[in-house]
Amino acid sequence: MKAIATSFTLAFALAVASPAMAQASQSHAHHPAAAASVDVDVPAAAAAAVAVAERFNTALSSGDLATVEALLAADVLIQESGGAEHSREEYMGHHAASDAAFLKGAHRQLLRQRARTAGEFAWVGTESELHAQKDGKPLTVLSAETMVLKQAADGWRIVHIHWSSRTKR
Repeated sequence: MKAIATSFTLAFALAVASPAMAQASQSHAHHPAAAASVDVDVPAAAAAAVAVAERFNTALSSGDLATVEALLAADVLIQESGGAEHSREEYMGHHAASDAAFLKGAHRQLLRQRARTAGEFAWVGTESELHAQKDGKPLTVLSAETMVLKQAADGWRIVHIHWSSRTKR
């Protein structure tokens, strides 16, 4: 059971990669060519939803779990690696802290981001590279993240996240 939880947490941590565009270019000054090739397709109508997705990932990476929790809808569905967490309470009680701990030392590089809105819903699709250490060795992971957000009275809230990743060869 512990091995499953560890691999689930690691898979999640490797999959999260939707930083603010400014952070991507600043934190990856040593990757100037890659930072210059970011492909962003975010119409003005989706900018606020993208900002929430970016706040979520920034908060998770910095260990600000209060903000992470505030941005998730109570009934959020988080899917990855063939598993799921079916509520904010479940995610916060299981993987949020270990995901934050892993991401604290990782660097993310935004590659592509696309977002759209339709009525009270928005989706944000992000592809990125995550540069981390595993067992003291460098690790680069290609990551894909899809978030669905719903407009609430107090702003956009994340109602669904799907993460997938693979090691870059």
